[in-house]
Amino acid sequence: MKQFLIHNKAHHKSLLLLATPMILSNITVPLLGIVDTAVIGHLESAHYLAGIALGSAVISLLFWLAGVLRMSTTGLVAQAYGKNDLAQLSALLKRSLLLAGAAAILLILLSPLIAQAMAFLSGANNAVLTQANTYFSIRIFSAPAALCNLVLLGWMLGVHYARGPFYLLLVTNITNIVLDIYFVVYLDWGVAGAAWASLIADYSAFIFALLLVIKLASKQQIKLILPGWLSVAKMANLLRFNSDIFIRSLILQLCFSFMTFYGARLGEITLAANAVLLNFLMLVSFALDGVAYASEAKVGQAKGQKSVKNIELWVKVSAFWGMLFGILYSVFFALFGSSIIKLLTNVPEVISTANEYLPWVVVLPVLAMSCFLFDGVFVGLTRAKNMRNSMFISAAIGFFGVFFVFINWQNHALWLAMSCFMLMRGVTLIIKYLQLKQDKQLLD
Repeated sequence: MKQFLIHNKAHHKSLLLLATPMILSNITVPLLGIVDTAVIGHLESAHYLAGIALGSAVISLLFWLAGVLRMSTTGLVAQAYGKNDLAQLSALLKRSLLLAGAAAILLILLSPLIAQAMAFLSGANNAVLTQANTYFSIRIFSAPAALCNLVLLGWMLGVHYARGPFYLLLVTNITNIVLDIYFVVYLDWGVAGAAWASLIADYSAFIFALLLVIKLASKQQIKLILPGWLSVAKMANLLRFNSDIFIRSLILQLCFSFMTFYGARLGEITLAANAVLLNFLMLVSFALDGVAYASEAKVGQAKGQKSVKNIELWVKVSAFWGMLFGILYSVFFALFGSSIIKLLTNVPEVISTANEYLPWVVVLPVLAMSCFLFDGVFVGLTRAKNMRNSMFISAAIGFFGVFFVFINWQNHALWLAMSCFMLMRGVTLIIKYLQLKQDKQLLD
């Protein structure tokens, strides 16, 4: 290991220079959920916390399904960056923003039907549904900004401008946290205050990100106003590429949403406890995604340069740091998990229930490390079909298969299924990567 670190010192440093700003800023992303949970969790009843858990879960499902826009943008832009194709960098930005805007309008138009589906699928009581609908009906109008922000973030990552996403996420999250406390605690707006805080933060970040991208494009002599970018054929190709990642993201979010909806059927205390613990998992996912995002950019650039050697090297370097961070998070949760739960809520029943399921959260960072990392590798390789197939197998067998075998364990069955699902995603992607490497198909 020592020789690996010494001989590849420059590569480790390069990856960390790209990953560290993303890790620091991504850690603030789950702070949004943590602050929402902490602020709402200290109101007088658990149905406020359960309601915001349900409403935000639906918003997260919708917006993270749109995360396909960031992933496809990063992979394609990284490859164009490796080829030094400035015209393609400009065209990809505009096509992806157009897609994001169209998707956001569609979500707003469908929002009444989505709200009805939320009520039907969750089976939550009227008190919880009232709070969930309040949150959802406000937050859905942040879709245009939130989805375009994903594209702008992905584009900056693709051109290796890590500070841009760092600034973007900090603006979003700090604005949200400050407004959360002001609207909910001082103005006593309750769940509606949390929703308005997120909406304002999303639009503030969009304006900021747009200015950043315009400045960066000018600095790198990328002309944003070029003819020929709005090509029907090229838009169709972009849509086809996005479709596999969309299916992959849909399956992923269905698994997470199933945890929320089935938890609602187990009662509002279980739903609220799972909401607290999922903040731990989100903290892990965004931290490990910092390494994965760097891997996307580095592997994509190496593929654009047609260098198999560099692809393999960046995978090894990324795997080293991903495992290190996974172990550190497991140790941190083992030592401080109970204390964090008490910071998030003062409802005794929720604290007791969350502590019962805390051991699952302790082991998850190590189990999940490889799935986050190799998602990044396959985004950089732009092999979306392999990601889709891995996700389908892992969800069918690792999540739903395991859950229904152990369904009598109730909420423990949910956490066991999530653990197996995360592990299986990583294992299937590793097997596929080794197969591509053996068959010399990494550049295909």
